[in-house]
Amino acid sequence: MKQIKFVFWSISSSLVVWLSSHLGLAVMALPPINDTPEEILRTEIIIDARSPIDGKLLTPVEYAQLQEKLQVSPPPKLSQNLRQTVFLLRLRKVLLQVFPFLDL
Repeated sequence: MKQIKFVFWSISSSLVVWLSSHLGLAVMALPPINDTPEEILRTEIIIDARSPIDGKLLTPVEYAQLQEKLQVSPPPKLSQNLRQTVFLLRLRKVLLQVFPFLDL
């Protein structure tokens, strides 16, 4: 009985697959015809750019200037006292990892 059910289901599923492939249904896995292939898109030169700060459209020259400005890091604005406190906290952390028995 199990063998008959198996044969019935395998024949039924084969028929459904065969009928659906021969009914002229479009394959959904293919991209649309008017879609530009990725190989062509890779060779295109992008002349429009957007600012990473506010998303405004920029010319290539403006974009290059903005990238240069972003590469330069601003000077630190922390006070000397705060920088020394952070340094001491980091030093304390290292010392406690090396000497866990210290009571700091």
